[in-house]
Amino acid sequence: MPLSSDLQREPDGAETALWIAFRNHGSVTARERLFTHHAAFARNIARRHFHERSRGDIDLQDLYQLAYTGLLESLDRFDPRQGAPFRPFAAHRISGSIRDGILRMSEVREQMSWRHRIHRERMQSVSAAGSAREPIEKLTEIVVGLALGFMLEGTGLFVPQEDGQGEVSLNPKTAYDSLVWKEMITQLKTELERLPEREQAILHKHYIDGVSFDGLSSLLGISKGRISQLHRAALLVLRKRMTDRGHFRVGNIAK
Repeated sequence: MPLSSDLQREPDGAETALWIAFRNHGSVTARERLFTHHAAFARNIARRHFHERSRGDIDLQDLYQLAYTGLLESLDRFDPRQGAPFRPFAAHRISGSIRDGILRMSEVREQMSWRHRIHRERMQSVSAAGSAREPIEKLTEIVVGLALGFMLEGTGLFVPQEDGQGEVSLNPKTAYDSLVWKEMITQLKTELERLPEREQAILHKHYIDGVSFDGLSSLLGISKGRISQLHRAALLVLRKRMTDRGHFRVGNIAK
């Protein structure tokens, strides 16, 4: 399933089918697609809470994580057979999750920022123990893995730019406006879409939607350790394919 399909709004009939698949058959894929469909709505609520606060002591990304928690809880509790629309049902729970989370953040200085946590998770994932490679090759593997993450997150090709309606648009302009960079990004997009569906989902939701490994574990129903393993394996596949295409070569180190 191409990643681009995850960025499109589900037609009403398609969403109904997803609810049937999820509620009647426990489909993890249907739950994931419902989450993707309503994630921008949850982020809108998080931004509203962020702008309503008079103090800038909380990171917006932290509120996004709280909103995602509320959205997942709403997906699990909603019964479409009642005939009520989902979003009004979810809005109350998403806001409640955010408010409860803010109350738990009483010691702001003791809270690690979302960015720090995410970068730590990525570093732990790409530098996982057990490799028999030489130190310089291991270091290259780590650097390239982090570079791929940077490209996915920060190029403008994949980073969501959300408007007031909660839609996701893609920003075509970047600071790396060069032919070589554009070719690398185009190739990375192609290779990303060749990954298995689950690995695509992990990279897409982590780097584009900013879902933490803990959030992915809850969303996909597998352990955080397994999320880390799949994340690292997907980056290794991308690294090999990109290297085979002539990218990320530094002499013979990256071969």
